[in-house]
Amino acid sequence: MDRSHDSPHDRWARLRFSIIGPLLAAPPSRGDLRGELEKLAAKTWRHPISGEPAKFGLSTIERWYYAARNERQDPVAVLRRRVRKDAGRAVGLSAALAQALRAQHRVHPAWSAKLHADNLVALAKAQPDLGPVPSYSTIRRWMKSQGLVRHRRFPRTPGGERAESRLERLEVRSFEVEYVGGLWHLDFHKGRRKVLTKSGEWVTPHLLGVLDDRSRLACHVQWYLDETAEALVHGLSQAIQKRGLPRALMTDNGSAMLAGETVQGLGALSVTHDTTLPHSPYQNAKQEVFWAGLEGRLMAMLEDLKELTLDLLNEATQAWAEMEYNRKLHSEIGTTPLRRFLDDRSVLRESPSSEALRRAFRMTVARTQRRSDGTIMVEGARFEVPSRWRHLDRLFVRYARWDLRTLDLVDVRTGAILGVLYPLDKTKNADGRRRSLEPAAPASATSPAGEMAPLLKDLMAQYSATGLPPAYLPKENR
Repeated sequence: MDRSHDSPHDRWARLRFSIIGPLLAAPPSRGDLRGELEKLAAKTWRHPISGEPAKFGLSTIERWYYAARNERQDPVAVLRRRVRKDAGRAVGLSAALAQALRAQHRVHPAWSAKLHADNLVALAKAQPDLGPVPSYSTIRRWMKSQGLVRHRRFPRTPGGERAESRLERLEVRSFEVEYVGGLWHLDFHKGRRKVLTKSGEWVTPHLLGVLDDRSRLACHVQWYLDETAEALVHGLSQAIQKRGLPRALMTDNGSAMLAGETVQGLGALSVTHDTTLPHSPYQNAKQEVFWAGLEGRLMAMLEDLKELTLDLLNEATQAWAEMEYNRKLHSEIGTTPLRRFLDDRSVLRESPSSEALRRAFRMTVARTQRRSDGTIMVEGARFEVPSRWRHLDRLFVRYARWDLRTLDLVDVRTGAILGVLYPLDKTKNADGRRRSLEPAAPASATSPAGEMAPLLKDLMAQYSATGLPPAYLPKENR
């Protein structure tokens, strides 16, 4: 029988009755009771709380026996552990000690209850008027009843102060979105084992994981040698192509998550980007639970491999995620992540093409065109601007820092791609051949020869209308 939900008092009562029960069912003959009690005292029993082997003295078993024998109605009830007489009546602290302890907790909220109690004892020695200090257990119970619990230690930074303020003002509650694809979680996890690279080096890899909030489905998981925006985009693009385009994505505030390529790429794909508060991992708790399961099962099965490569680790991770995690009953949702992903209502959109995703995860920057040779400088490299754009002083280009093969020239007002820029090839330009200049604007019509400019004609007409003689004296030429 499963009694894991029984109270400690019930467990003790059942154990005691199981020990003396045979004596009640078959009372020993006169003079034989002591011998039976000695036999029971010599036996080993399982402790009702810890489960460890335990023995009980003869006098203890004898007391249980007589207590149960004298109770006719409910012999098990009398074998329950007695409730303390002072239960429910907490020993209070004096007003002076309570005030000192509150002030101490206000200044040092991250201290443990034991450290508070020890410092309170030292303070009472220095200030005898505070009175005697009760035991540590009394102080701990009093602090718990007053809500003086231990707080996390946050760094004294703006982000740490915001996280601490939120925990103090707002309650923490679990959440779950209503639709599949309504929210994805993305995070990096630093591995505990190193992998052997092709160059013969041992490197600690980072695992990128993308989870669907509604179904808990692992949309994509992959190990990388570094935690960069390039790795993030590489893994997230695969998740999108495998599962679809989500409506929102939640990440922490890591540099890869806040990179221009990531933020602007999500915006270009109409994906809302939500970030957690600094030092608040509980806001992305589903991801933390996934890491614990991965370390406890997948990595435990790889612990005997002495030479673990990145390729082998990724193959094993994909197999574990797709064949076990996604298909295993999830206790919280009552079904498998894969089944819920397929059966529940979804707001996922169709995935863009690979080229569209590659172009989306880029960042837009402004650059000044160099008039002398029609180039711009991006990430230390020069790119040629076609002559039809030579009239533009400032150009807006989109690119990814890890892929400088091409740049997209864009109209910053509409986001439309105007053209593609390629790196400057000085060797090719050395052959001396040059393209003809493309017209930067439609050619204007020329005025007929011999005609005066319209503005000057108008000025002369206005002066003539005044009736004044010419404001100069002509000089006869000889």
